[in-house]
Amino acid sequence: MDNQIKKEVISILVDNQANVLTRVISLFGRRGFNIDSLTVSTTNDPKLSRITVVFTGTEQALHQIISQTAKLEVVRKIFTLDSAHSIYRELLLLKVHADKTERSAIKEIVEIYRGNIVDLSKESLIIELTGHSDKIDGFMDMMSCYDIAEVCRTGITGIGRGPGWDEVDD
Repeated sequence: MDNQIKKEVISILVDNQANVLTRVISLFGRRGFNIDSLTVSTTNDPKLSRITVVFTGTEQALHQIISQTAKLEVVRKIFTLDSAHSIYRELLLLKVHADKTERSAIKEIVEIYRGNIVDLSKESLIIELTGHSDKIDGFMDMMSCYDIAEVCRTGITGIGRGPGWDEVDD
C-alpha cells in the first residue's frame, strides 16, 4: 500500500434530516482525520443534502474512511471528486480597509481576478471572489499589502463532470 499522504475531495449525498452532519463528520474525528474543508448544501432533491469534505491521509486510510462513511444509514451515495473529472470552487468574501487613494488600485486587482466589489463605505470595501483555491490564494497574496480587516472563505465545494448523481449506477 502507498504510504504517501494525499488530499482527497469527496461528495456525500445524505438524508436531509437533523443531526446528519454530526453523524457523518464525527466518524472522521473518531478515526483521527483532520478535515481541511467542509461545505454542506441542499440538492435538487429536497430529501437529500450534499456534504463536500476535503481531508488528507494515506491511500489506505482514505479508502478506509470512505468505506466506513458509505456504511452509515444516512448516506445515500458517496463520490470521490478527482480533479481530472470534477469542478472545484470556493467563495471568498474579503473586507479591506481602503481610503479613496487606494480604491482604484484595489479595483484593478479585483477586475484582473474577475471578482466583484459588493459593498463600499468611506473606510472599507468588501470583495467577492469565486474560483479554484489556487486563484483565491493568489488573490489573497496580491491583497496582502493592503489592510485586510476580515476574511471569510467557504472552503471547497465540487461536482463531478458528466452524468448527474441520480444517473450513475451504484
